[in-house]
Amino acid sequence: MNVTRLTTSDADFWSRLDALLAWESVSDEQVLRTVRDILDDVRRRGDAAVIEYTNRFDRLQAKSMADLTLPEDKLEAALQAIPAEQREALEAATERLEAYHQHQKMESWRYTEPDGTLLGQQVTPLDRAGLYVPGGKATYPSSVLMNAVPAKVAGVEDIIMVVPTPDGELNEMVLAAARIAGVTRVYTIGGAQAVAALAYGTETIPQVDKITGPGNIYVATAKALVFGQVGIDMIAGPSEILVVCDGQTDPDWVAMDLFSQAEHDEDAQAILVSPDAAFLDAVQSSIDKLLPEMERRTIIETSLRARGALIQVRDLDEAVDVANHIAPEHLELSVADPQAMAKRIRHAGAIFMGRYTAEAIGDYCAGPNHVLPTSRTARFSSPLGVYDFQKRSSLIMCSPEGASKLGRIASILARGESLTAHARSAEYRIKKR
Repeated sequence: MNVTRLTTSDADFWSRLDALLAWESVSDEQVLRTVRDILDDVRRRGDAAVIEYTNRFDRLQAKSMADLTLPEDKLEAALQAIPAEQREALEAATERLEAYHQHQKMESWRYTEPDGTLLGQQVTPLDRAGLYVPGGKATYPSSVLMNAVPAKVAGVEDIIMVVPTPDGELNEMVLAAARIAGVTRVYTIGGAQAVAALAYGTETIPQVDKITGPGNIYVATAKALVFGQVGIDMIAGPSEILVVCDGQTDPDWVAMDLFSQAEHDEDAQAILVSPDAAFLDAVQSSIDKLLPEMERRTIIETSLRARGALIQVRDLDEAVDVANHIAPEHLELSVADPQAMAKRIRHAGAIFMGRYTAEAIGDYCAGPNHVLPTSRTARFSSPLGVYDFQKRSSLIMCSPEGASKLGRIASILARGESLTAHARSAEYRIKKR
């Protein structure tokens, strides 16, 4: 198969690149109507609606929410049941995630001005977080860890996980990951009804403060619609990888790095940028050679045909310009001096530096979070982290002298805005001369 070739020297390069990058996550009207109806129904009927939709969509026969609740001993049993090497891998990944995310914790601070006025910021964790995890045949224990660990490090006391179990199929690795990461409650529900239950609360499921985690178009649409009632992490698009290479890395390595994201789904995007035309040819040859070996060959091939690209640039300086324009979710800098190049990158979810740093390591166990901005949103947003589960309150305490000084400033500004009550409230504290 031939991957699209682009060259920055072509007059229409930037327009063709933008067309390739374009991806709309907007739901169609049918999806919007369906999700709105589910959200409204769960908000009105609570548990009864959740049970009804879960039975319908996941082909279950739950009689009550007790049938959709996993007790703690079920998680512990899953942890004991999985192979030792899986348990050890989950524990090692959790340890690395915790160590990394500890560095992200924001601390409260305050200072006192000469007149005794105190100013500062008080940092507190969210009370309760909701974690959505895909279920059924999907196996995403890494998603459990990536969402639960920063919440736990932040100090969130109640972490509620929802995971659908179509046809009653439970994944033990997912449950084991929940146990290791410190998830406090698990409900076997999914879809828009699970998002609604977390956002509004039901008789059984308490309302959370924030919902994080990936899902299908119905889940993404539901998260968008409940935002404001609760916080959300992001509306994630398809997985993306951009590899910048100087032509000196093994082309098989680079081809497989491109596959690592293309295999997620048909809409995933994998792009290689290099100034070396011969290297682009070599990677194309590696793609042709390695693709038949892949279990998810059809998905990879569809992804690469529809949204993949091999881009030739004039030099590595121009490669940086292209990378910043794309603002990728994952950016591999497979070059001789990756740390120097990284300093020039302004827009990327995660930057993987050097020839030996595969993006896949970041998906599982490097330490940084793998929940990253997609669809060029790295221009203005950041990876999921501890800060997403903490909030900040401003601290202000005026001394008598500070109240008098600040009151005069506030009075002038308030009267300039015709807000007399504001002005008089401040003026009451002004010392009489």
